[in-house]
Amino acid sequence: MHDYDIVEGPVANDDVAARIYDYLNGDITKTEFIEELRFKKPMHQICFCTTASLQMLSSAASKNDSKILQMDDFLVEQLMLDNQIDETRAADLFYNSKTFAQLADESAVLYKKSNHEIYEMLKKELKI
Repeated sequence: MHDYDIVEGPVANDDVAARIYDYLNGDITKTEFIEELRFKKPMHQICFCTTASLQMLSSAASKNDSKILQMDDFLVEQLMLDNQIDETRAADLFYNSKTFAQLADESAVLYKKSNHEIYEMLKKELKI
């Protein structure tokens, strides 16, 4: 656990895990294993660790994005208030829900419903 909004840096790819498995199973020698670990292609990741960092992202993909983001804020806040949970737990519940997946899918046009209608759907899904 940490309090950073964003963490970025190099990351190992799946090739490393496969090589470790091969070495531990005796499929390759120690020398081959070390050679396989040599730097090949850079892999980089950016991890958005907080709701605040995600809210800083902007997208030109859709004119409906700002409405959806406002709904996100409302829904997370309602989960916090109604269930006396912190923002991290509320955001985790919401962003891992089927309701969020439908809201994020513009073809489902769920964003045209009111915040309260969507919140009722979310409560039903989460059984709260």
